[in-house]
Amino acid sequence: MSDADDRVQQFTEFRQRMNQRILDEPNQVIRRFFALDTQTYQPGALDVKTKELCGLVASMVLRCDDCISYHVAQCKDAGVTRAEMFEAFSVGLVVGGSIVIPHLRRATDFLDRLEHGEAASPALHDHG
Repeated sequence: MSDADDRVQQFTEFRQRMNQRILDEPNQVIRRFFALDTQTYQPGALDVKTKELCGLVASMVLRCDDCISYHVAQCKDAGVTRAEMFEAFSVGLVVGGSIVIPHLRRATDFLDRLEHGEAASPALHDHG
């Protein structure tokens, strides 16, 4: 396992462990926000694939690498093709500008590793 793959695994495990730890606290605002986030990505007038692509573009524009990686994995799980992913990347780049380029590089690297089975898709929808 490479250092990059080890970092993905560590991030995934840390995120899951800490999300559970956070949800174990008796704070209804946090619980409701997590539930709202989960509900937002359920199928509705828009299908899951479209919603995940929207989440990916928004994450790119906001320049959140954790969220970008999460949505790349969720998009892949929802059946988004590589060509569709790169069209979403292009929307994020145009809306966000050249400052998005480093995030595009990391997103492409993460997608490459997912496609080659080198990184596990994050489980549970929790926005990073």
